[in-house]
Amino acid sequence: MDRATFACSTAFFRDFGNSSAGPLPGGQVDFIDKADSFSYSDFFRDYLIPNHPCVFSAKFTEDWGSRKNWVTWDGKPNFEHLLQNFGEAVVPVANCDVKEYNSNPKEQLPFKEFVEYWREYIRNGHRSSRGCLYLKDWHLSRAFPEQDVYTTPVYFSSDWLNEYWDAVAVDDFRFVYMGPKGSWTPFHADVFRSYSWSANVCGRKRWLLYPAGQEEFLKDRHGNLPFDVTAPDLRDTRIYPRYSQSQPPLEILQEAGEIVFIPSGWHHQVHNLEDTISINHNWVNGCNVAVMWSFLQDELAAVQRELSQWKDPMDDWHLQCQLIMKSCTGIDYKEFYNFLKVIAENRISVLEKGLDEESSSQNNSRAAISTLGMLHAVFDLKRTVKVLSSLSANEDFRRLDPSSLCPDPEALLQHLEAAIDTALL
Repeated sequence: MDRATFACSTAFFRDFGNSSAGPLPGGQVDFIDKADSFSYSDFFRDYLIPNHPCVFSAKFTEDWGSRKNWVTWDGKPNFEHLLQNFGEAVVPVANCDVKEYNSNPKEQLPFKEFVEYWREYIRNGHRSSRGCLYLKDWHLSRAFPEQDVYTTPVYFSSDWLNEYWDAVAVDDFRFVYMGPKGSWTPFHADVFRSYSWSANVCGRKRWLLYPAGQEEFLKDRHGNLPFDVTAPDLRDTRIYPRYSQSQPPLEILQEAGEIVFIPSGWHHQVHNLEDTISINHNWVNGCNVAVMWSFLQDELAAVQRELSQWKDPMDDWHLQCQLIMKSCTGIDYKEFYNFLKVIAENRISVLEKGLDEESSSQNNSRAAISTLGMLHAVFDLKRTVKVLSSLSANEDFRRLDPSSLCPDPEALLQHLEAAIDTALL
């Protein structure tokens, strides 16, 4: 991060807080063609900060191992190569033809069985008595770290979610999707209202994107979001009384090799127009960590409303609400504190100790922080201080005895502020 971008980001979050961008002028999504003329600072300033989508050309992925090895000469999935390398893996597969709790039910299948189904599906004119199956949310990179699949573009390298979950060795948010023509993902926003990026290894996708806040106009009379935003039911005012107030979605037709950047908190629906393989990451950083915090507060409030009748008779009601929130979202307030602590400590370490070549080779997160520059580390700390201050003052967090945390929030805040002051001297 250069000084101009640091100044721009500081001014934006000082003047506009955590606001999300509105609709794009003219409803157009920018197409980034050339990697050699588009810098990280360009992306940070023009897309991350204002929370606007964009599409990167296939030039940004042309060196990936997956694009060279997973695809045949005519642009189709290379089933033989995939079976040779991953045939014995067990993968999560959703049935796009079945609706279950506003989602598609999943089952675990051997990868070779899914490929056998996919080939038969193609031979039968993209039809099957088993329905339209879609391999989704496969942690392939975690299961096969030795495989040359892809390299995360530098634009997406400030990735707090995967930095944290790698550190605690529990999970990650790096996925592979494989689906036949006609497979699709219902209307949704991403985990924690994170950013996401999605690269087509082969195939084509149709994206329907709604800027943050537009989803409110798409809710039915009971406050539920639609399963499919292309369904004719949405035009029935008896069911969806505010649909006419919504703006048309931004539509993106994503070609093979291209990467779509999906802004934080934007709801979207995705259709595979051909047999398609894609690589997806969910990620959070200093630009949208406050959005994540706001989402967690909303989630806890929803749980508390559902359990309100038990508040008086239940001694540990607040703890139970935290447990239920974690079971639904994957995180509670104490883990969110730990998340902020790990991110902060990694940056403090770089600012205080610098980065030598040996530690870079042993610690990917420290190497990424160094690559983005010391000012980026300072920006990250400033955003962490902002959110950590809000968390520390939160009544529900304070009920969890934050003094038992190590370090306690006040001590961590003092350490962060001292590190920022020293770095800016």
